[in-house]
Amino acid sequence: MSTRVVAGVLYDAQGRVLLAQRPPGKHMAGYWEFPGGKLADGESPEQALQRELAEELGVQLAPMSCRPLLQLRHAYPDRLIELQVFTVASWSGSPRGLEGQALQWVAPEELERQPLLPADQPIVSALQSDR
Repeated sequence: MSTRVVAGVLYDAQGRVLLAQRPPGKHMAGYWEFPGGKLADGESPEQALQRELAEELGVQLAPMSCRPLLQLRHAYPDRLIELQVFTVASWSGSPRGLEGQALQWVAPEELERQPLLPADQPIVSALQSDR
């Protein structure tokens, strides 16, 4: 049984990418990730991304602002993740860690040096080829 998850790639005005740190008590705590979360029953990936970014970061996505970047599957020792990743062209609000998570803006060329979740590593390659 796999868990369906969405993640968003948000850029700031300087072209940096937003990362969130998984808080203590969560699976893979301490690792950094692209913000997002699990799909709820009956949700489309776009709806889940909009809900998760509002809940986690306090931002509202602009209509039609998500573009699919990639889909992947990743097997952790204890779970299988099906991840759908979107680039987010436009949102309103200032991202903040509403669930106690640290946030950081990282230049795309610095992403490879970040302690990212293993499932998020392919996103870095996709972003480099997408630019």
